[in-house]
Amino acid sequence: MEEPQLKRINKFLSEVGYCSRREADKLIEAGRVSINGNIPEKGTKIGPNDLVAVDGEIIKNTKEDFVYLAFNKPVGIVCTTDTSVEKNNIIDFINYSKRIFPIGRLDKPSEGLILLTDDGDIVNKILRASNNHEKEYIVTVDKPISQTFIERMAGGIYLEDLSKRTKKCKVEKLGTYKFKIILTQGLNRQIRRMCSYLNYEVQTLKRVRIMNIKLDIPEGKYRELTQEEFTELRHLISNSTKTFEASKLKKGRR
Repeated sequence: MEEPQLKRINKFLSEVGYCSRREADKLIEAGRVSINGNIPEKGTKIGPNDLVAVDGEIIKNTKEDFVYLAFNKPVGIVCTTDTSVEKNNIIDFINYSKRIFPIGRLDKPSEGLILLTDDGDIVNKILRASNNHEKEYIVTVDKPISQTFIERMAGGIYLEDLSKRTKKCKVEKLGTYKFKIILTQGLNRQIRRMCSYLNYEVQTLKRVRIMNIKLDIPEGKYRELTQEEFTELRHLISNSTKTFEASKLKKGRR
């Protein structure tokens, strides 16, 4: 049994989302990891005050430095940080003690999962369509769903302002009027516009998953991401592209 507050170095690197335990062991064997400036052996344990570095760069548990929230947005709440313009805004509704901002958007008539943080570095890694991060929605429409509708939605819909089709996606019929759709894009009102192109009108739209984070909280409530969720999230975005816009958010500019 490990001593209280001590953990193996490979477990630490995994928990903070830097790499898997197996990858950490390879880094240690290659002499690329240091503890307080010294090269450790595989299996070495560290305490909360030890400084761990990989290739000379100090590794911190960023989850302890930033806020990461999962929120079940009700219909009618607007995903904006401009509290002076919009009365029913997400920031005033949550009323969190620190300055946070939503990662992406959900339309005012839509509901479901949205993430909020004060870590600007993570924002566009999650949002950029080129990174192929999945977002899952449950949608109901105004008339019976045909197989043609499912196939055309999955194959991509031509949107005039894009002058091209939306990316292929996963679509599954769940009932006469209900379907599930998994997108890797985040276009403005994308699902509603795709449905409208096929002469369907969205009645309800709920986001139930963002990557590995699932909606599991009551409407209007929020919770912090678990350590396990955060670790997996960091793994999933580890090779994602960052953008200039994300760096602006990190510095607090909008």
